[in-house]
Amino acid sequence: MSESLRVWFLASEVAPFAKTGGLADVAGALPSALKKLGVDVRVGLPFYRMVRDGGFATRMIRERLKVPLGEKTLVGDVLETATEGGVPVYLFDLEDIFDQPELYGTPEGDYADNLERFAYFCRAALLFAKEAGLHFDVVHCHDWQTGLIPAYLKTLYREDPALSHVASVFTVHNVGYQGLFPADKLAACGLPATEFGPEGIEYWGKISLLKAGIVYADAITTVSPMYSREIQTPEFGLGMDGTLKRRSADLYGILNGADYSIWNPATDRHIRANYSLGDMKGKAECKSDLIHEVGLDQRLAGRPVLGIISRLAAQKGHDLLARIAEHVVRLDAGLVILGAGEEKYQTLLSELGQKYPENMAVMIRFDEPLAHRIMAGADMLLVPSRYEPCGLTQIYALRYGTVPIVRATGGLDDTIEQFDPKSGEGTGFKFADHEAGAFLEEIKEAVKVYDDKTSWKKLVKNGMRADFSWEESAGKYVLLYEKVAKRALPIC
Repeated sequence: MSESLRVWFLASEVAPFAKTGGLADVAGALPSALKKLGVDVRVGLPFYRMVRDGGFATRMIRERLKVPLGEKTLVGDVLETATEGGVPVYLFDLEDIFDQPELYGTPEGDYADNLERFAYFCRAALLFAKEAGLHFDVVHCHDWQTGLIPAYLKTLYREDPALSHVASVFTVHNVGYQGLFPADKLAACGLPATEFGPEGIEYWGKISLLKAGIVYADAITTVSPMYSREIQTPEFGLGMDGTLKRRSADLYGILNGADYSIWNPATDRHIRANYSLGDMKGKAECKSDLIHEVGLDQRLAGRPVLGIISRLAAQKGHDLLARIAEHVVRLDAGLVILGAGEEKYQTLLSELGQKYPENMAVMIRFDEPLAHRIMAGADMLLVPSRYEPCGLTQIYALRYGTVPIVRATGGLDDTIEQFDPKSGEGTGFKFADHEAGAFLEEIKEAVKVYDDKTSWKKLVKNGMRADFSWEESAGKYVLLYEKVAKRALPIC
């Protein structure tokens, strides 16, 4: 069925057009993998200022699209562009709400009209598909920003001939982001008042757009098998575990893939020297270049350098990192940190970097080219997350011969196999308890293996052989699309 399967792929961020995190990487790479499998896939995205200023070639394909929003009717445009892989991308433009400096908010907080912004996007995407006669079989939507789409299909468009048989798949990338809004904004959602209840979009007296996606979608996916199980428990479900458990028969864990056209040391244009499993000489050159660029002591060329590329937040385990950073320095190791996030961790880690400038370099910013150079130049990558739906950096690290040290949770546990020096099998190091001592002990174990050059070489090559390309995961999505599309077919 994949040759005739038509999928409307909707997300609030899609690389390279607009990005704040891993969602954009997934939404940028998965459609191309689906297209290679014969799926007619088209992507929808808000036309943010970031997209407008990105220099992408666009053309206007629909002017003055009328979209009901509460008591108002908003009028916007639709433009078209395409990914490098030739997947059509439709950009939904409404200057009053999308012409903002960031996607979701500023450091001071989220934009006050976020519900209206994404309700408009959801409604506009469905109305445009209907008017343009695109006739999709499945709408695949992502995270709370698109959670209203399954709800609209099951309520407003339940009897609509053009949309009534469209199935929906809703992917939860992180259950911690729940799209919570005051109940008095219900009218802006456009849903009947009867849908505001425990079995609908109501969540402890508020509207939850994440819950809307979970409740109304024909199938729910998460981004790793382990995370699909974890979020059905109180510890990891963050209040959504009961709702997810009720939908467990329709809940699937499909591991995210890596886009090796971007993250590949053999072709990476951001790094000093390219290298591969068959020719590793460039790895040492990349390490020397990184040490020089971030200002660490040159003696660290012969010692382990540990990298961190992450949003700086408690969820990412930076409370643990702050507690053990000085101990890592005492191992005569280097620590290179790139990221931005919570002010607490930005300040704490920056102060540590100033205290140990020969061993620690802390860059408080998002810097994609530097992220590639850290990935290539570091010996190890630290990912001590409290929880991690999938994680992509540890997957990228494997291909770069950079050994991951991770907390055994979610996708981190699914993708990294503990190294056994005796058998020579495994791809990295894992610790179970979210505790600073356990994290430090695993780093010490990794440094011990690093000092055994034979074991280290074996470990690095194990990781570089691992293959997390999108092809297998995209195939699983195709099977799921076919399953929900058949379920949604009208009974003749």
